[in-house]
Amino acid sequence: MLKTKSVHTAIDRKGDGLRILATRFRGRGLPKSRYDVWMPSLGPSENALRRMQRGSTSWAQFAREYAKELVLDGPIDRRSRTIKNHGQKFTLRLLKQLAQRGNVTLLCHCAEDEKHCHRHLLRALVSRA
Repeated sequence: MLKTKSVHTAIDRKGDGLRILATRFRGRGLPKSRYDVWMPSLGPSENALRRMQRGSTSWAQFAREYAKELVLDGPIDRRSRTIKNHGQKFTLRLLKQLAQRGNVTLLCHCAEDEKHCHRHLLRALVSRA
């Protein structure tokens, strides 16, 4: 089962399963015990995040940009003619498979009740992977 939570919400060791911090920034003073693995490449880019926090982009525009960012290829593609980086598509598929076998919880720094958080978008994208 794939869930979402704030990284600051109480930890449920049995119910949370694998706890993945899906943010570009780990956060100062955040103990590593709050998550099992940090995957910064699953977080929105710094530019997209800052625009959303400032209110200079709509939630709908942010959601579209974030979804595009997750499948962007990287600069490594310039060095390889035959093997391409497909962004995070394979990571999303892996998370979907893991969630079908046990609990996976996607974490972010946003408040637990925050509706406009990328972790909800990420959950939907993983479900469609």
